[in-house]
Amino acid sequence: MRLTVRHTTSYRYDAPPANAMQQLRLTPPKAPGQKVVYWELDAPGIQRATTYRDAFGNLVHMVSSDERLEEVHITARGIVETSETHGVLGFEKGAAPTRIFTRVTPLTKANQAIRRMTNALNLDDPIPGLHDLMHLIREKVAYRVGVTETHATAVSALATGEGVCQDHAHIFIAAVRAAGLPARYVSGYLLLEDQQESEAHHAWAEVFVQDLGWIGFDISNGICPTDHYIRLTTGLDSRSAAPIRGIRFGGNDENLKVEVDVSQGALQQQQ
Repeated sequence: MRLTVRHTTSYRYDAPPANAMQQLRLTPPKAPGQKVVYWELDAPGIQRATTYRDAFGNLVHMVSSDERLEEVHITARGIVETSETHGVLGFEKGAAPTRIFTRVTPLTKANQAIRRMTNALNLDDPIPGLHDLMHLIREKVAYRVGVTETHATAVSALATGEGVCQDHAHIFIAAVRAAGLPARYVSGYLLLEDQQESEAHHAWAEVFVQDLGWIGFDISNGICPTDHYIRLTTGLDSRSAAPIRGIRFGGNDENLKVEVDVSQGALQQQQ
């Protein structure tokens, strides 16, 4: 399937910042089930960007700008060809050691309630238990936008009983790590269907299973990722996998707007 993506992040400030530095993780990797046909970034300072790969293999463009702008627009756009892998990525060459993804972070810390959800997980044959865990979390935490904060923890999201894809992924990762399996957070894009309760800028989780490698689980939609999905970044949690991270000096109040469009067909030119 050929998917086109336009992802625009806009910042508006009450006063122009004196300086800003941002890490842009906005380029999809070549991976099982996806091939980047065309991709470009547009952002202040992108021509002078420093490019490198972070500890998780994400391609990063470090941009900085001393232009005093009241509005800043960052756009990623391109075409990605996807194929069906039933969520199985397998083994990755040159990737971070899998043991890194057993590390607990503040966002993925498990409590007793989360640990109880892994009771049926058989580490000798974990696949059925992982599917059961995915559906159990979806039953306990209804999908609802605007309920949880940006950096809500797995524990607080479970207690609230409502949340979005980020919260579902954090709870799933916390439970899987508590059971002793490596798990990582994935940020990406999704071609939406009518019955799906999610947004085009989406998040899910991947688990490393012995003899199979990495397998994806979209808790919000109760399925393993299909050819409707594009992987963008991976990390320990939503913070380390954030597509954009940065610092600024000045500017005070900030208004943020994110627009993501994923569709089939040719990429439309910017108007």
